[in-house]
Amino acid sequence: MNQVTDQVQNFKEVMGNYPTGVTVVTTSDEQGVPVGLTVNSFASVSLDPLLVLWSIDHKVSSLDIFKNAGKFAVHVLAGDQQDLCKLFASKDMDRFSNCEWNSSEYGLPVVSGAFAVLQCKTFKQVEAGDHTILIGEVLDIQLDDKEAMLYHNRKFGPIPAEFHS
Repeated sequence: MNQVTDQVQNFKEVMGNYPTGVTVVTTSDEQGVPVGLTVNSFASVSLDPLLVLWSIDHKVSSLDIFKNAGKFAVHVLAGDQQDLCKLFASKDMDRFSNCEWNSSEYGLPVVSGAFAVLQCKTFKQVEAGDHTILIGEVLDIQLDDKEAMLYHNRKFGPIPAEFHS
């Protein structure tokens, strides 16, 4: 292996062992057709205004839809939503015909059962390497009394009991 390949492998190892939450991000295309994908590159940015970010790979087929939509919904998945996580990570599948969802007051597809849903309008887009970072201003937050999902060491599921206070 060369040094670049080693660095990429090491980077993947580090990031795969960095615990994160798991989200599904959704929007609609110009015809109102819902699109969505599983994302773990999600973070808070600002409290004033309320801003969040996530990133999308330039190879993803829905890249232009997300870049042009002007809004998106971030679903912080509940610990029992492993099937939904896999569904929105799959390729070549009509994801929305295989889950329960509705259109929100902002015209965004909102999937049922999440720990939380943050509906956002696009605040800024930043090109960064092979991804685009989408920063959204939070317009609405729906929060349910559930456990959030955790991703760690290439596995995902509910937050382990030893992390509860």
